Amino acid sequence: MTLRFHHEEGSRGGQIGRALKTKQRGSSLVEQSFVIVFLLTMMLGIIDCGRALYTYHFVSNIAREASRWASVRSSTCKPGGWLPGCPATRTPSGGNIQSTFQTGMSTMGLDPTKITFATTYVVPPGNGAALCPAVTNLPGCMVHVDVTYTYTFMFAPFIAAPPISMFSSSEMLITQ
Repeated sequence: MTLRFHHEEGSRGGQIGRALKTKQRGSSLVEQSFVIVFLLTMMLGIIDCGRALYTYHFVSNIAREASRWASVRSSTCKPGGWLPGCPATRTPSGGNIQSTFQTGMSTMGLDPTKITFATTYVVPPGNGAALCPAVTNLPGCMVHVDVTYTYTFMFAPFIAAPPISMFSSSEMLITQ
């Protein structure tokens, strides 16, 4: 009788174990789908943040390059001379500063229609007011370039993320 009791107990334990295994059969698939969705979201978010960082780096670089470009093209620069694009001009639409730097943006993977330039000429502090009686692009004055780019995340339609405005400015002394 003792043997029979152990044998019955063992068969009932086996039935319970099999019942539990059949209830858990699809649970690993559900768990794996949650983990994969979470990991893919994290990976794509990191990629998109890397793209945003690249774009900001490019916007700040283009602001520095535009102010350097304008600082060597003052109003005393001769058109058609050894330095192309003389003199640097500014208009409400950006002038030749914006047109010069907007053309190379598509090769960098950025949309050239989303960038705006604002160029102003500033009187330098100290004794600079004597050199710059009016705010012009004379040697000794300063050029100030503001660059704004509207960045849209790649996965913005899925997460309803608004576009962000990336802004950078640079200022240099006009030397030539």
